[in-house]
Amino acid sequence: MDKLLDSINKANDIKKIPVKDFPRLAKEIRGFLLENISKTGGHLASNLGVVELTMALHYTMDLEKDKIVWDVGHQAYIHKILTGRKEGFKNLRQLDGLSGFPKPSESKYDSFATGHSSTSISAALGMAIARDLKGSNERIVAVIGDGSMTGGLAYEALNNAGRSNTNILVVLNDNQMSISNNVGAVSRHLNDLRTAQAYLNAKAGVHKVLDKIPVIGMTLDKTIEKIKDGIKFFLVSGIMFEELGFNYVGPVNGHNFDELIDVLNNIKKINGPVLLHVRTKKGKGYRFAEQLPWDYHGVGSFNIKNGCPTSKNKKTSFSKVFGDTMVSLGRENKKLVAISAAMTSGTGLDDFQLTFPKRFFDVGIAEQHAVTFAAGIAASGFIPVFAVYSTFLQRAYDEIITDVAMQNLHVIFAIDRAGIVGADGETHQGIFDISYLSGIPNLTIMAPRSGKELKNMLSKAVAMDGPVAIRYPRSDAEEEWNINEEVEYGKAEIVEDGCEIAVLSCGTMFRYAKGAVDKLKEEGYSPALVNIRFIKPLDIEAVNYICEKCEYIFTVEDNIVAGGFGSCIESVVCRKNGIEFKAFGFPDKFIEQGTREQLFKRYGLDSEGLYNSIKSILEKGKEQNG
Repeated sequence: MDKLLDSINKANDIKKIPVKDFPRLAKEIRGFLLENISKTGGHLASNLGVVELTMALHYTMDLEKDKIVWDVGHQAYIHKILTGRKEGFKNLRQLDGLSGFPKPSESKYDSFATGHSSTSISAALGMAIARDLKGSNERIVAVIGDGSMTGGLAYEALNNAGRSNTNILVVLNDNQMSISNNVGAVSRHLNDLRTAQAYLNAKAGVHKVLDKIPVIGMTLDKTIEKIKDGIKFFLVSGIMFEELGFNYVGPVNGHNFDELIDVLNNIKKINGPVLLHVRTKKGKGYRFAEQLPWDYHGVGSFNIKNGCPTSKNKKTSFSKVFGDTMVSLGRENKKLVAISAAMTSGTGLDDFQLTFPKRFFDVGIAEQHAVTFAAGIAASGFIPVFAVYSTFLQRAYDEIITDVAMQNLHVIFAIDRAGIVGADGETHQGIFDISYLSGIPNLTIMAPRSGKELKNMLSKAVAMDGPVAIRYPRSDAEEEWNINEEVEYGKAEIVEDGCEIAVLSCGTMFRYAKGAVDKLKEEGYSPALVNIRFIKPLDIEAVNYICEKCEYIFTVEDNIVAGGFGSCIESVVCRKNGIEFKAFGFPDKFIEQGTREQLFKRYGLDSEGLYNSIKSILEKGKEQNG
């Protein structure tokens, strides 16, 4: 029997397939996802859960003009399959391959680039307003998961969209992995209480007692009724969205084609904003992902039969070092508090959460809130550590400045995934944090070159005053070189003294800088190698020492050059006469997906690339000097 999936090669091809055959097509799509993601890695559970929903949307829409905005984009693989990109899955999330997120430059059917959470409703509303201004009639749909509904931006957009009275459909994909499960549990609990005989008896008893109290009793009775009705009003499914101005529809079974298609077609007749509540099962169709959806949220290559990873990294990561150090420091200091923004496991805080549950707080996908929340904790005498990916900390820039740095509060930012993160590509590369943090007063910024140095820096940060940021990458934290155990505030580490040439390295770029220095030494040069350690405050004394001895100074960082660590050094070096300066880092662009090693090589930031660039500058200098 021919595969139905073979007949889908472009947008709207799904319309050629009878709805009665949709279950078969859904099974083929799930098989396709498993076959490919098991080889390349990617976001599995979220995509398995939205197969039927995506198919129904494509069937009831005209993708040549209608637009779908996928929140975050973790669940957009089926959309890519149905818009003619099946072949690209062989190179999913690989260098120069198919992106793991919606990407307009990749396909016109990706209407908006996503990768961060809670943005879809805002973007879709903007598109809907633009449509109205143009006088066209395309349908605009935002698909947002319940996890993304923990982000405040989603509610700002809902509030705006509800008042707009424009035609827009928001599909709330409720896989019960986040707030919907919590709200549902409260709602069910209160409903159970209302119908339980014990509750009814207690309620009657309260009323009898209140009735015996003249005047006041009657007032209290009415007040309690109003409070009870208000709670019920808020918790009843859909009421909140109706109050915001949406037409609420649902909940609908997200795996039932007939129900989905009927509802989506009927919604076309409704004027104004509509919210469709769809219940789905994350990981559906693959039992391992159904049982452990978060373990299969983002996966590497794995064995389909047993669900086990095909390759295991036995080396210790920076996240692991951070997490273990937090537990040790937590035992020593009862004021230490840990905060996560829905990234507990990713940032290595699992053990801290288990060991100190009362001192651990996961605030959901709400980085702005997390920073100001941490500021409030710090203002009350505790020491909060906010563990967050570099790319997500960008969302809280104003709060870092106004709520933390301006008040000089002792908040520690543990910035994970700094630098290149790899397969997630442009939206996740942490190559901007030095640039956006280095100009903030009162903020100390450190970058460890190893796991041991991270441990020492974190201990130092806890003992300090004022705001501190420690940036470290998504990579192994193996110690390859001897290291000076002591981390002295504001002091760099001169690993190798030398003359004429100096290479100043930031963080884990040390391994590449050292490789280049070793090659230069083999050719008879005597280069100095400096582990800068503190991006802010800079060790001016060490920089001046290097400037007095060297004619060529080079900096190396895994950040964009514009406004980065090199810029900070250059501001000091430029005052010195006769010094040739060059900063090595990423160019002024968004960096594509690929492994750290591939991208460092592509942009000349690996040992060979640095050596070749430095050697070229040195040879050019010799030619000019005769």
